[in-house]
Amino acid sequence: MHSLGRLFGIGLVAAATIATAACGSDSDSSEASTTTAAATTGLECTADDVVVDGGYGDVPTITIPDTCDPPTTLITKDLVPGSGPGAAAGQPLTMNYELVTWSNKETLDSSFQRGTPFQLTLGAGQVIEGWDQGLLGVQQGARRLLIVPPDLGYGAGGNGVAPNETLVFVTDAVQVGG
Repeated sequence: MHSLGRLFGIGLVAAATIATAACGSDSDSSEASTTTAAATTGLECTADDVVVDGGYGDVPTITIPDTCDPPTTLITKDLVPGSGPGAAAGQPLTMNYELVTWSNKETLDSSFQRGTPFQLTLGAGQVIEGWDQGLLGVQQGARRLLIVPPDLGYGAGGNGVAPNETLVFVTDAVQVGG
């Protein structure tokens, strides 16, 4: 199924390239077009399509595939299990995280690299909605993958994030509760 989607995506890119090359401009304007169409595969990625290397406490390496489209719903997956009670709304959390943006596959932010975990109160609106929802139930010592669609992230953009960007976080629950 992935091969069929990949073949379809390659065909779309090839058709777009040919159509673009065939279209000339007789305008002397130096203004470049800012409209671009993102190629899609027709297949939505799952948590298993995103590859994360590194164990709990290590700076993770996150590899986002080109063979599928970003998911349109929040995806969570525990990569390393934790222990103890799961986090509930209203509880303080101390988290380490690595953030990679889907569109350019580059690290945008990392508490791991800063060497300082991030503290928040879960469900208090201190973070994006994707975190408030995606970290519910996380246990201390867990490493969790969060794939956050734009409507649960920064939507129209902000904080250095492009408009309608899908966000990929790998989080380590350093402390759950107070």
